[in-house]
Amino acid sequence: MTRLWNEPAAFADEMIDGFVAANGRYVRRIPGGVARATTSPSGQVAVVVGGGSGHYPAFGGLVGPGLAHAAAMGNLFASPSTQQVYSAALTADNGGGVFFTYGNYAGDVLNFDAAQERLRGEGIDARTVTVTDDISSAPPAERGRRRGIAGDLTVFRAAAAAAERGDDLDGVARVAALANERTRSFGVAFTGCTLPGAQDPLFSVAEGRMAVGLGIHGEQGIDETAIPTADGLAEMLVAALLDPAEIPEGVASMSGARVVPVLNGLGSLKYEEMFVVYRRIAQLLEEAGIEIVDPHVGEYCTSFDMAGKSLTLYWLDDELAALWEHPVDTPAYRRGAVSATERVSAAATETEVADEIPDADETSRAAAQTVRLAVSAIADTIDAHVDELGSLDAVAGDGDHGIGMQRGAHAARAAADDAAAAAAGAATTLRRAADAWADRAGGTSGALWGVILGAIARTLGDTGAPTAADVAGGVSAASRAVTDYGKAEVGDKTLVDALVPFAATLAHAINGGASLASAWASAADSAERAAAATADLLPRKGRARTHGEHAVGTPDPGAVSLALITAAIAPVLATASEKGTPS
Repeated sequence: MTRLWNEPAAFADEMIDGFVAANGRYVRRIPGGVARATTSPSGQVAVVVGGGSGHYPAFGGLVGPGLAHAAAMGNLFASPSTQQVYSAALTADNGGGVFFTYGNYAGDVLNFDAAQERLRGEGIDARTVTVTDDISSAPPAERGRRRGIAGDLTVFRAAAAAAERGDDLDGVARVAALANERTRSFGVAFTGCTLPGAQDPLFSVAEGRMAVGLGIHGEQGIDETAIPTADGLAEMLVAALLDPAEIPEGVASMSGARVVPVLNGLGSLKYEEMFVVYRRIAQLLEEAGIEIVDPHVGEYCTSFDMAGKSLTLYWLDDELAALWEHPVDTPAYRRGAVSATERVSAAATETEVADEIPDADETSRAAAQTVRLAVSAIADTIDAHVDELGSLDAVAGDGDHGIGMQRGAHAARAAADDAAAAAAGAATTLRRAADAWADRAGGTSGALWGVILGAIARTLGDTGAPTAADVAGGVSAASRAVTDYGKAEVGDKTLVDALVPFAATLAHAINGGASLASAWASAADSAERAAAATADLLPRKGRARTHGEHAVGTPDPGAVSLALITAAIAPVLATASEKGTPS
């Protein structure tokens, strides 16, 4: 278990600060994560990686000459926010465009894609290749749905080496896609991981048993079995990866094929145990006629303190083999000799942009106080239900929904308080809260709540009192924006299942002449019923989709948290109505 922390919510930030302090030769702190401490050639494609913290050496530990130019680092097991990704990319850009590569998880895709579109809108070209190496997360025919685990390393290295040799953005993307196509991984775990401040691990396995085919966030595996011998485990891992359906296209025969094996520890296994397992892996690969190239045994992508391991096979062709030899020098990973380069000046890390408070009239400032109280009520209700939300998410997700919502809601409350104190209007107060929530929470929920609150904010205005129709229009716009952004529909077992009926009921009641407070209360009841009904659904979107059967019988945590939030806001609006305060 994790024993040392100060404030759990500050753990990731303090970890990054300490990591930079210990590795100033390689990395510098930037808004959103870390970047190389040394300069890169003008015109070189910038390779930007990233994901949630808790996976060291991924992702910050892989920043340095020969590998990533920057890493966007989210909170523990939560994707970095759009702003974090954008900031990291803007810092890393050398004028040759930005190449994003990261594990294929819903929150990461949402936030990296949004940052990519923002960069393109500002004239900076960008491309993306997501890593999809985990064979347990989807069948071969649906490889694009697979998640990324320890195979991140091979794809990152290939992309970075292509950038270093001078490939343009399209060339780097081509090489990364090829490396991803030729990478396969499979993992097991014996115990779950415990996040700082948590009382229990995200999942547990009975004594003497192991979870088979799990991900790096504590997602439940696809099977459970008795712990085999070291040789038995090696045979299980190799057999899964040498299944004919998993041999990459272009590998005509295993005999004579060149493979880089990566035996990855997930956090708590001793290296000696891994060496015992690798001994048998090497024998099995050699018996299959495979040429072993540069075997890796160690920790490359961990899951905090999880006890487990994964095996990755990277099938080389001539081009990938040459790129694999490119030297690398990062805090956690070194190969060959890298020539010394000039350090980046301290001023180069300054990317903050001032955001002034727009003028607002007295009526809108009064409405901003209602917004502030509503956001505070959201934070209070999330605090009261944080453990419940985490437990729901642990059934078929990674168990961090409660923690992520808490981080976002607290950041939103602080931002709303500051904006209202600075005489902001209703729209600006809620927009500041939306931006803070998305930036601090990260992950899928952070991105979506940023979208929801931002859409509502745009209808409130900073002059005059927002009407009930304004609020209903904002909620309807939020519902459309979420479905457009996340591509989920009703029935996919996401927060959309509660948001759509909430928006529809609110609009119908207000169009029928109901007051905002009355309509909101009715809509909140609809959201609660819809959230409860998600227990019967099989997830078709989000991280839980890869282990859908585990989620049947449990309501979706995103839908539940939305219902809780709408219920918490109802009394705030009722009180505002009684006092005649604009809402």
